[in-house]
Amino acid sequence: MRIISGKYKGKEINPGKDFTARPTTDFAKESLFNILNNTIDFEEVEVLDLFAGTGGISYEFASRDCKLVEAVELKHQHAAYIQKVSAELKFGQLRLHKMDVFKFLQTCTRQYDIIFADPPYEMDEIETLPEIIFEKKLLKTDGVFILEHSKSKSFASHGRLTDHRNYGSVNFSFFK
Repeated sequence: MRIISGKYKGKEINPGKDFTARPTTDFAKESLFNILNNTIDFEEVEVLDLFAGTGGISYEFASRDCKLVEAVELKHQHAAYIQKVSAELKFGQLRLHKMDVFKFLQTCTRQYDIIFADPPYEMDEIETLPEIIFEKKLLKTDGVFILEHSKSKSFASHGRLTDHRNYGSVNFSFFK
């Protein structure tokens, strides 16, 4: 895994073989950020990364000098790794919340420009995430919620879906 762009472009991130998270592939991550590059001034945005896992998405946003990157990860090993890499790379704008994503969303009052979620693909509650985000009004005006999921999930009938992209086994659904 590597950081695709920004001040740490090309930096290898290797959490080790015993790490249980499924990181977003470099190909899918690069494609996602190519889409975002066309519409976002990264230095002006505040980002929420849900189910942060290895922290790969958070590092991408932080490497591009986003104003704020908040990562939510429950697993101790994953959270410790995110903290370690964030400290090594001096990502002062990256804030880690070691807690359950759904509990975090219940208490969150901040609004974000971008919310990215990469839950375990087999998680039953994945379909509830868009509704929670919009019911809690967690997106700023013109904000976007990006949900990574498997091809077995479809959000085509969701009223706020604006785009869907498929990169092999990785699917991104965009909601506004």
